[in-house]
Order: sequence, then C-alpha cells, then structure tokens
Amino acid sequence: MFDFIISTANAQAAQGQAQSPFVSFIPFILIFFVMYFLMIRPQKKRMQDEQEFINKLSHGDEVYTKSGILGKVTGIAEKVVTLELDGGARLKVLKSHIGGSTAQLFAPTKK
Repeated sequence: MFDFIISTANAQAAQGQAQSPFVSFIPFILIFFVMYFLMIRPQKKRMQDEQEFINKLSHGDEVYTKSGILGKVTGIAEKVVTLELDGGARLKVLKSHIGGSTAQLFAPTKK
C-alpha cells in the first residue's frame, strides 16, 4: 500500500520541470545586492569621507578623537597628530584615531 503512495509521489515529482542552476542562484544574487547597497557601500563612503578629512587636517583645527578627547591641532606628522588640550597639555594621537571636527559635533541639529 505504501509503495503505491510513494510511486505516485515520485511520478508527480517527475512531471515537474527541472530547475536550471541559474534560477536557484537568483535569491543569493539578490541578497548580495541588497547587502551591498545597504551595508557595504555606505561604509565605504564613510571611510572615504573620514580619510579625506584626515588628509585636510591643518594647524589650528579643533577636532575630537574616537575616544572622546577634544583638542586643537598643533602639530601634524605622517601618522601622528599633536593635540593641545585645555590647560595647555599636549597629547600625541594617531591620525587614524581622529573622529572629526568639533564644529560638526556641536552644530545645531535640524528638526
């Protein structure tokens, strides 16, 4: 009795058309494009903007570090920036740890 049910199910499966390999990859391709436009592309844009800002640093710019330290740029080397903090203290920080300009940080937000 069960053989009859199984053979009927196999016959029905055989009647369906075989799916091409390309059609089975379409969902993966769609997921990749969604991930690219929602995650990878915006991250590349942010990194590009950050690198451009770091390259344009000059003496007297007020910046903040990624660890939250605020200071004024007093010296720039190839990989190191010297910041002057309140009270006259100086701090050497890697360029890659500069987060942005304090003008951007304290700019009024639009409602």
